[in-house]
Amino acid sequence: MDRCVVLVDAGYLLGAAASLLAGEPSRSRITVDHAALVQGLRELAEADTGRPLLRIYWFDGAPDRVPQPEHRRLRVMSRVTVRLGALTRSDGRWAQKGVDAAMHAELTELARNRACSDVVLVTGDGDLLPGLMSAKEHGVAVHLWAVQAADGDYNQSEDLVAEADERRVLDRVWITRAVRAKELSGACSPTPLPRPEIAAILSAPLPESAPGTAAEHAPQAAEVPHSGRNGTAAPRAESGATVPAPAVKGIPTPKDLAGLGRPGGPQPPQPPANATLRWSSDKGWIDRGSLTESADAASLPTLAQLTSAEQRWADREEDITAVGGDPFEVGQVFARRWMARVPRDDSENGSGPLQRLAREYPRIPHRIDGELLRYAARFGLLAHKDDQIDEHDRYAIRAGFWREIDVSTTADQTSAHD
Repeated sequence: MDRCVVLVDAGYLLGAAASLLAGEPSRSRITVDHAALVQGLRELAEADTGRPLLRIYWFDGAPDRVPQPEHRRLRVMSRVTVRLGALTRSDGRWAQKGVDAAMHAELTELARNRACSDVVLVTGDGDLLPGLMSAKEHGVAVHLWAVQAADGDYNQSEDLVAEADERRVLDRVWITRAVRAKELSGACSPTPLPRPEIAAILSAPLPESAPGTAAEHAPQAAEVPHSGRNGTAAPRAESGATVPAPAVKGIPTPKDLAGLGRPGGPQPPQPPANATLRWSSDKGWIDRGSLTESADAASLPTLAQLTSAEQRWADREEDITAVGGDPFEVGQVFARRWMARVPRDDSENGSGPLQRLAREYPRIPHRIDGELLRYAARFGLLAHKDDQIDEHDRYAIRAGFWREIDVSTTADQTSAHD
């Protein structure tokens, strides 16, 4: 058949692109516009082979072969088929299992069935050499594409290069149409927008767990102001002084903070008598009155209660095609949907759902918080060792939720004044 097929080893393509653009082969160092990348591959394949495209096969690894957000976006694109192998961790490094075998099987099957006249291989692995030779024996022209190597040398098997019918190098100019290096500006997300509340969250201290540790002998920690929803300093304690933070060591969890002051352990600064912990998205103490959730918070509707069957279908479609899966972005999307659907009745006298939610800041009401984390789990944010979302990501998810609530309510207030 006079058609072309493209077989993409995503581990090679994106790893080599990361080496070229970011100096190391880690795919976490780059962001990819998959729609632009697929379109570029299609146009270049049709131009090189002079044949219309039959299909692009995208081969990649995933933990437990569970599709990640990028795979869900890719597999609903026109003329794209996703094939997943396993992704395993060994000696501290991730490795794909079964991807080469799947590519070999697909290549030989296409050639044997004469499903195409030309095959484009985007790979560098010499394990595909037998499949390449078999395809040639069945009368298929094999085009081998490489990603420009960061050091100017080959990043492909020499035997594979020697056996291919046609060769092409995808240079930096072509790669950067769809791939760019991330800026190392933030720990939670590569997005360059300022996120002061996340910075405050990540600077939160974690108490030492054992008595007699260096925390007891460390100099007094500097006073750290809390960050509010707009990135400004949060209200101070009743005495007018900012609550000092204990020695810094990572990100505290509610359990860590609750354990402060145990016999033999580090002692926290004394909070006001009516203070409770900031459970959801900040550190330190906040005047709340009680750990018990208020009746107002408990009565707030969940997103599921506000969503119709038609909206649920549209949400799923948006999740697959448009939501990238960054923890901060996930929190924003969830909050945006909740705000768009919650009724605005009685908002003028401060008893509407938005006002009741705002009064709970920074603790997200329990039912909504649980629903938010379950929603986030769909985007591959679970730590596979224990099926829990990493604490770092939880803070980013909740910070994104509050940022969107704040931005939307501020916009509503501005519109009302106008």
